[in-house]
Amino acid sequence: MASHRKLRAAAVVCTVVVVAGPAPVAAWAATDLPAAAPAVSAPSPAPSPDPFSGLTADEIGERAVTATRSATSLRMTGRVVSQGQPLDIDFAVDDSGECTGLMKIKGGTAELRRVGHFTYLKGDEAFWRASMASQGMPEAQIAVTLELIKGRWLKIAPGQAGSEDLGGVCDLKSLLADLDKDKEQRRGLTRGPDGKVDGTPVATLVKKKAGGETATVSVSERGKPYILKMVKKGGDEPGAMVLSDYDKPVVVKAPPADETVDLSKLVGGAPA
Repeated sequence: MASHRKLRAAAVVCTVVVVAGPAPVAAWAATDLPAAAPAVSAPSPAPSPDPFSGLTADEIGERAVTATRSATSLRMTGRVVSQGQPLDIDFAVDDSGECTGLMKIKGGTAELRRVGHFTYLKGDEAFWRASMASQGMPEAQIAVTLELIKGRWLKIAPGQAGSEDLGGVCDLKSLLADLDKDKEQRRGLTRGPDGKVDGTPVATLVKKKAGGETATVSVSERGKPYILKMVKKGGDEPGAMVLSDYDKPVVVKAPPADETVDLSKLVGGAPA
């Protein structure tokens, strides 16, 4: 189950986009004032005030990180690349260490749940086969293991192989702490044209790094200045991640006992 480690790497990548700061510089798009309208026309609505007026891009970024780190839960959806392997994820995570979500890698799909310190993983054959093969497991052992876990949830207890890596994706506090690990990497941002993420107005922070790597971070202009989207282009680990459902309850239920198999019961106690 080598892909588990890549899953954690994916979560880290999604925060590194912000730690490394955003990407290409984009100047404000100049907008001409509209011509005077006839008296019979309704006046154009006044533009919404800029909540970040007077702040530099670095200062906006500082506020965004502070607000995002205060979140009690969030959902992260997108695609990242780690070690050359694309990984699609859709996870809801809270600050109690519980989470639920889906991941897709190498044509396979798996569902992950973490509740009560136990991790549950249910994958299709393509997911398990790719995962076990990447660990060098012989085909005969893969076939036997697939029969044991087919249609069932693999239950991983604290301390068992794979528990720490998978749990890292569900550790919201740790993920958000990474946002503020290296403040120097967030210096020198530029504010680009405003935009929208799922209908919410956002300020766009951009930065370009040596070697053609660029990153873009979208910060909400409504309510708390949460980070709503991160895009990284170029470099070894490109990707895009949308963050949503801030502070909403994450409901996670453990699968029925008769639908699970304990990791220790796999062939030879096969490690994750």
